[in-house]
Amino acid sequence: MESNKSDYTYQSVFQVDDSETSSRKYLAKVFAWMFIALGISAFVAFEFFLNNSLMALLVQPGVGLTGLGYVAIFAPVIFSFVISFGFNRISYPALLVIFIAYAATIGISLSFLGLMYTGASIFGVFLSSAAIFGIMAIAGYTTNMDLSKFGSIMIMVFFGVFAVSIINFFLHSEQLQYIISFVFVALMIGLTAYYMQMLKRIGAGIEYGTAESKKLVLIGAFVLYTTFINLFMSMMRIFGRRR
Repeated sequence: MESNKSDYTYQSVFQVDDSETSSRKYLAKVFAWMFIALGISAFVAFEFFLNNSLMALLVQPGVGLTGLGYVAIFAPVIFSFVISFGFNRISYPALLVIFIAYAATIGISLSFLGLMYTGASIFGVFLSSAAIFGIMAIAGYTTNMDLSKFGSIMIMVFFGVFAVSIINFFLHSEQLQYIISFVFVALMIGLTAYYMQMLKRIGAGIEYGTAESKKLVLIGAFVLYTTFINLFMSMMRIFGRRR
């Protein structure tokens, strides 16, 4: 006997709503650009570390950082503020160039790690950071708990600790830097979950095919990339094995 119903529903079929599909599509693009940024940073870091003439532009033996070395360290901060606060006024092509330049300057900063830590410890801490980041990203994506208030508090704490770290860059207090690194690790772990939930919600309501949507993908990649780099750098200061 035939049924006149045409909208069959099979309990064994997992049905994903449009918002879920949109979030996954958006996050796939975000992670693609994040990995591109990591690739650029890794390439630039290796180029500077392996090329003595390039490294000499940043560090002079017995002297320390050169003027260009200081520029390389603080340039990512400037780029990050431009990206964060200039999002609405910058065109997509300009934002893309700034994002790539930001990843490159981060790579120059990362090249200093090779002078301070062993290659094995850098690799080990990188894998540990990636594992922690991945676990918290999944937690943020799957949790039903609203992390908005929690995230807002962490962001305020982050800016406070960041200001202290800038001051300590000139004070050179190893004990304070050690404390700051632990706080940064805790903050980045929590912020990873918060940002993933935030980006999931952005992806659910995004309208693809517009310049705005392309910019939102880059902003998402910038947020996750920066969070991972901060996590990695903080863990290096704690667990990295000195040369």
